[in-house]
Amino acid sequence: MGDKEFLELKRTPGISPGRLRLAAWVDSARVQHAVVAVILLNAVILGLETSPGIMARWGSVLLLLDKLCLAVFIIELGVKFAAYRGQFWRSGWNIFDLLVVAIALAPGAGPWAVLRSLRVLRVLRLLTVVPSLRKVVAAFLHSIPGLAGVVAVMAIFFYTAGVLATRLFGATYPDWFGSLGKSLYTLFQVMTLESWSMGIVRPVMESHPWAWAFFVPFIVIATFTILNLFIGIIVSTMQELSVMPEHHAAGPELAELLERMETDLRVLRSSIEKLNEGGRKQR
Repeated sequence: MGDKEFLELKRTPGISPGRLRLAAWVDSARVQHAVVAVILLNAVILGLETSPGIMARWGSVLLLLDKLCLAVFIIELGVKFAAYRGQFWRSGWNIFDLLVVAIALAPGAGPWAVLRSLRVLRVLRLLTVVPSLRKVVAAFLHSIPGLAGVVAVMAIFFYTAGVLATRLFGATYPDWFGSLGKSLYTLFQVMTLESWSMGIVRPVMESHPWAWAFFVPFIVIATFTILNLFIGIIVSTMQELSVMPEHHAAGPELAELLERMETDLRVLRSSIEKLNEGGRKQR
C-alpha cells in the first residue's frame, strides 16, 4: 500500500501505535525491496520447473524454494491485513495480490488442479510492488474510457472491411476470405503487418490486380491511424497522472505537514471571521 493509505490509517480514530508501526514496517523500502527479490526468485524457479531435465535433478529443491516464496507472500499479506484490517480491502492492488496468492494455494489434484498452472501469475505481483510499474498500469486503467471509443471505431471499420473483402475476394480465395470470420482474421493479420505483402496481398493481386486499392488504404487507416490513437490516449493519460500535486509523491511526512498547515489556516480564518463579527456587534 502507498503513502495515501498509510496517512488514512494514521488519521483513523483510536488506531493503536502497534498497528502504525506494523504498517510502516511492511511498507518500508527495505521490506518492499525484499519482496521484489523474492518475486524475481520465484519467477526464475517457475521458469526452471518447465525443464524436465532440471526437475529430474533439482525438482525437490525447486519445489521447496517455491513453497518458501509462497510462505513469504502469505506472511506479507497477513502482516498488511493485521495492520490495515478494513482498509486492506479498499486497495485494488491488495485484492489482486490476494487472488494471485490464493491461486497458488489451490489443491494439486481434482478439479482445481488446473489452477496450479496459474502459479506463474505470482510474477505479476511486480506490478503491485514496484511504484513505476503501478503508474503504468494505473495509466492504462484510466485510459480505458477513452480507448472504448477507439475500439468502437475500429470494430465498425473492421466489420465494414470484412464484409467488403468477403464479397470481393471470397470466391477466389475462400481459405482467406471465404466467410466473414475468415476475412476478419486475415485482415487482422494484415493489420499487424505480418507477411501481409508476400503472404496475402501479392497472391491476391495475381487474380485481382486492383486489390492494392483495398489493402493499402486499409493498412493506412487500421495500422497507422487507429493503433496510433491507442498509443496517443495511453501516453496522454500517463502525462496527466504524472502532473499530480507534488506532496502526494514527496512522502507521507511532507504530505501530512501540508495537510496540517491547511487545517491551521482554516482554523485561523475561522478565528478572524469571529473577531470581525465581534467587532461589528460592538459597533
